[in-house]
Amino acid sequence: MEPGPSEIDLRAVHVPVLMREVLAQMQLQPGMIVVDGTVGAGGHSREILRQIGPQGRLIGLDRDPMMLGHAAKQVAGENVSLCHASYVELPAVLEKLGISGVDRILLDLGLSSDQLSDATRGFSFSSQGPLDLRFDVTQGQSAAEALALWSSQELEQAFAEFGEEPLARPLAEFLVKRRGAHPIRTGADLAAAVAECPAFRRQGPSDKNPATRVFQALRIAVNQELDHVQRGISSSCFEVLKTGGMLVVITFHSLEDRLVKNEFRRREHWENLTNKPVVGTPQEQRFNPRSRSAKLRAAIKRMV
Repeated sequence: MEPGPSEIDLRAVHVPVLMREVLAQMQLQPGMIVVDGTVGAGGHSREILRQIGPQGRLIGLDRDPMMLGHAAKQVAGENVSLCHASYVELPAVLEKLGISGVDRILLDLGLSSDQLSDATRGFSFSSQGPLDLRFDVTQGQSAAEALALWSSQELEQAFAEFGEEPLARPLAEFLVKRRGAHPIRTGADLAAAVAECPAFRRQGPSDKNPATRVFQALRIAVNQELDHVQRGISSSCFEVLKTGGMLVVITFHSLEDRLVKNEFRRREHWENLTNKPVVGTPQEQRFNPRSRSAKLRAAIKRMV
């Protein structure tokens, strides 16, 4: 997972999750207009494009320019538009494309294996590259900058709210005390710092890397992920869906899933199709470990 994109074959390594379940749920038909709001490496989009055919239209969005490069190798044609944007910006993107409404929207909120393998952004625990963690490195503040500048209270809030880390307070205080002499610049630096924290050392060994929740919290914070999910599904996606159109969302942790579940319970806006989330088959979970935490929910836009 260490080589950066300049050192490895740039073919995407990501395996899309719940492919069969996504296609079964979306009930695609030739000629439909479909948005993949988190197009990633284009795995889902490739199959979507096959089903909607040349009469259909596919719009793929991603905040990460690297992933758009991967997607362009999977989906191309006059009926395909790939855009560097967040799904929160979907109304403006569609207005520029002259599209007034869409039939289906897919959001796969997971971190791509290709992003994990990009050593220049520090997503890996062992990464020696800069601890960035942003999807779009042209916007906002990196995780390394946050760790250098945020107060103990701000770090504690991020670790507790976005990582559900029970040791948020002692960890935040420890990191603030040590950062003057030992600044955190890489993913490996952060993993080592968490392991050094006395509160974590008292916990003893664990099957899971002790920095797992911390990485998640910082990634969510610097990308404002939960704000994007909330605004995206309740406003942006709802606005552009045609009446009777469907929104399908794949989440990977409880914070995201809770937001989606609560939104789809708004009966004045949505007909909820998944009272219980759809999960991967045992076979897929063995083949693709990322699918073990994936949950799919879907809803149809009601007439308003």
